[in-house]
Amino acid sequence: MFKKILLCLDGSSLAEQMIPYATSIAQSYSSSLVLVQVVNVPSALAAASAQGAESVVEDEMRRLAFTSQTYLDQLAERLREQGIATEAVTIQGSPGNTIVEYATANEIDLIAIATHGRKNIGRLVFGSVADHVIRHTCIPVITVNPKETKT
Repeated sequence: MFKKILLCLDGSSLAEQMIPYATSIAQSYSSSLVLVQVVNVPSALAAASAQGAESVVEDEMRRLAFTSQTYLDQLAERLREQGIATEAVTIQGSPGNTIVEYATANEIDLIAIATHGRKNIGRLVFGSVADHVIRHTCIPVITVNPKETKT
């Protein structure tokens, strides 16, 4: 039923709470997992680029992409050790649009994404990647509202 599951991560412990759900589904259906993290240009970098500091922006984006890929590769290795075929992909772009485009272009059968549970003004200001994905794809989406962990 689900050959390829896209597991959306952002490096946070909240997003990682989606991992057990996605791995359970993958194991049940003998699915492969695609771990994806979208690296977005931070506002300060976009402003620097507009002011002619493209090389600084390019260097920072390479650093962010490398950090993201390293993080995803480590998670993917742990999942492979559990017998789950796993791929790790870092993409640059706007998270909501990029996830929908990637899923459509790569024959994804299920998208797994955690919500971050922003309320009121936080949601207005930051929006919701999960909400965008749900509204802009015909691919089934599973979401979990993660719980804040106390440190």
